[in-house]
Amino acid sequence: MSDADTIGVYDARAAEYADMTDDHNASDRKLIAFIAACPPGGRVLDLGCGPGASAAVMAQQGLVVDAIDASGEMVALAATHPGVTARQATFDEIAGQGVYDGVWASFSLLHAPRADFPRHLAACHLALKPGGAFVIGMKLGSSMARDGIGRQYTYYTSDELDQYLADAGFTILDREFGSGAGLDGSMSDYVSVTAHA
Repeated sequence: MSDADTIGVYDARAAEYADMTDDHNASDRKLIAFIAACPPGGRVLDLGCGPGASAAVMAQQGLVVDAIDASGEMVALAATHPGVTARQATFDEIAGQGVYDGVWASFSLLHAPRADFPRHLAACHLALKPGGAFVIGMKLGSSMARDGIGRQYTYYTSDELDQYLADAGFTILDREFGSGAGLDGSMSDYVSVTAHA
């Protein structure tokens, strides 16, 4: 993510976002399954980590967590969690080959422009070890627009997302649909896909 307005919203509302997310991650079925899919002590990337709630659970379960976010305020919050190494970085800074046992991209890559999405997925695939776990959450739709508080989103249909993942070399294992309220208070339909490299 490199959209300045989106990053600015997250910088300004980091504490509020943390209040929304800190209390539910330990019981998140997708997160529990992701952790179980990684070897004990495995190294994982939390891509767009936000205030670090998911990364904290991963670290508590013994994983070595690299957490990145484009928002400096989010990184500062994430870095307070024991066992979490957090740094400010954009999706363009996903690096390495065969480095990670898992990549957790939960509702982060939806801020990337559509033209950049294939490149980011390819970088995630390359950074994963063969068979590495990958989870991506995206809002459903077919447009690119700003939400009520100015964040830039790119929306995909489930079929589109499946095709992008396949093109990047991922094998889809599971998908889960839902609906929920975001930071701007509006309800959105979403899909969360579990795959492996």
